[in-house]
Amino acid sequence: MRSLYNLPLGQLSCHVSWSLFKKIAFFDRKKEECDELEGIGKSIAEKCKGLPLTITTIGSLMRFKNSLNDWKAVLSSEFWGLGEETEEGPFPALMLSYYNLPPNEKRCFSFCAFFPKDYIIEADNLIHLWMAQGCLISKDDVAMEAIGQEYLQNLAMRSFFQDLVREKNGEKILTLKMHDMVHDFAQYLTKNECSVIELNNDFTRKMESLDKKPRHLTIVRSEDSCFPDNIPNVEKVLTFWVQSFHDSPPIRSQLDRIEPEFFLRSTCLKALDLSRNRIGELPIEVENLSKLKYLNLSHNPLCELPSNLCNLYNLQTLKLSACNHLQKLPEEIGKLVNLRHLEIDRTDNLKVLPKGIGELKSLQTLSKFIIVKGDNNATCGIEDLGNLNNLRGCLKIEGLGNVADADVAKKAQMHKKIHLTDLHMDFGNSARNRIHDEVIEALELNENLQSLAISSFVGTKFPKWMMNLTKLQKLLLQDCQNCIKLPPLGKLPSLATLDLEGMNAVKFIGLDFSRDPSNVDAKSVFPKLKKLKISKMENLEEWDLIGQEDGGMFRDGDFEIMPRLRCLKVSSCSNLKALPNVLLQRVPLKKLRIDNCTLLREKYRKGTGEDWKRISHIKKIRVS
Repeated sequence: MRSLYNLPLGQLSCHVSWSLFKKIAFFDRKKEECDELEGIGKSIAEKCKGLPLTITTIGSLMRFKNSLNDWKAVLSSEFWGLGEETEEGPFPALMLSYYNLPPNEKRCFSFCAFFPKDYIIEADNLIHLWMAQGCLISKDDVAMEAIGQEYLQNLAMRSFFQDLVREKNGEKILTLKMHDMVHDFAQYLTKNECSVIELNNDFTRKMESLDKKPRHLTIVRSEDSCFPDNIPNVEKVLTFWVQSFHDSPPIRSQLDRIEPEFFLRSTCLKALDLSRNRIGELPIEVENLSKLKYLNLSHNPLCELPSNLCNLYNLQTLKLSACNHLQKLPEEIGKLVNLRHLEIDRTDNLKVLPKGIGELKSLQTLSKFIIVKGDNNATCGIEDLGNLNNLRGCLKIEGLGNVADADVAKKAQMHKKIHLTDLHMDFGNSARNRIHDEVIEALELNENLQSLAISSFVGTKFPKWMMNLTKLQKLLLQDCQNCIKLPPLGKLPSLATLDLEGMNAVKFIGLDFSRDPSNVDAKSVFPKLKKLKISKMENLEEWDLIGQEDGGMFRDGDFEIMPRLRCLKVSSCSNLKALPNVLLQRVPLKKLRIDNCTLLREKYRKGTGEDWKRISHIKKIRVS
């Protein structure tokens, strides 16, 4: 039986189309301006033919058009006639929006056809690939990475990207995807210059049948296929990615061997991604890739890298994440003077860094910095951080307990690292030494820091500079076994998450934790704190947020205490007698969790505990 009419799936009514278009195109405009543009706006919306992608694309474009003449130009554009050549769909709208992009952004967008459809693209990785192709040019002291993030934002605002995942503050884009039709459009623009081909029995025929030989090639490799060799026209390829889905296994196979000939032929490569391909050894012929700017070897069972890798002077990005077998980096790594990103996170067997790391003055990404015990001219010391003032994002410093001289620690110039936002200071399993109090004081951090972790610190007191971290939002103090007193963290104006773990020398948490007793004018303590976790503090007996000073009691009405606290977790504090009443009664807690705390479990047991009524109003409670 034939249907009486056809209803195209996904096609919106005129009313809904106009409503969606207006919401996007008229965003943040004054009423007078909207009234002036409404008539022509409805005409443009009609041309979108009810297609959601077309409406969002054109609506996003019109957000940047301010004059009536600009709107008329879009309405009368010749690109609306492209439908006949491209089987209708959103191509006319995409072409209109693409045509209005600056030249460099056009190039950046079309390059995205290099990724397979429906692939979740990591924003930083995409930016590093754009850098390798020369799409991003520094200007006015603005870093290429910042320009790349700006391009991402612009392309996203014009609806070329979707499913955006951003940082919690909503600013930086972390991951993104492309709509299948947008991917088809990017492929249409590149005319097979960007190609994604599966590695199977038909691979060679597919490669040879392409009208235009690919310059950016992605090969999708199945589990039982060999690493591709004898690739047609690989001499002209600029970007090459063998997409595989393996982690770093202990077993290596001949299937994963890379023939040296590949590197002898691929001399034009600017970007090479061999991640997750079970590669156990990188041939020395890799040094033939003299134009290479991007190399991704992550998730491979590599134990070491060939020393002549350091002859790739143009290299900007070297990714070695999750190379669990990696034990060392090449000694001459300092020759990579253009290196900006060295990703060595999740490399547990990498216990030492070569001295040359300290010479990489352009370095922005360094996952971890390792300090070993004793004087060794071949390995990094804390002073080698002194030249790395361009570091940004996250950094973990391991082995700080091996630093035995505060004057040497000062040479790290941590206060000059203005772009660093997340730092983990790990002192390791070092012996108790009073010099560590001086060392940590010498490592004064820049006030721009947003997240700080201090672990296994064996000194007896925390540094004074902690109170200068006015932008700090997250703090972890972990296994600092000799500190009997907590710093006055309530003074930190931006602190939102606080985690105290394994502070076994602390027996009493009092007023000095919440506020500086000398500053009686303070009206609020922990003003932004939302999450507080206290765990594995077996010797903690009392917690008093009000406290006493010179025999006189501070009244709880004198100042606000944790006015934004929503979540409190206390675990493995078996000697803690009670939670502060002021915290339970005056703070707007939404979630309370008490685990493995003998005395607290009895005191706050549901229904029968003597202080159950003090917590029964909290929405989510777990006592176990």
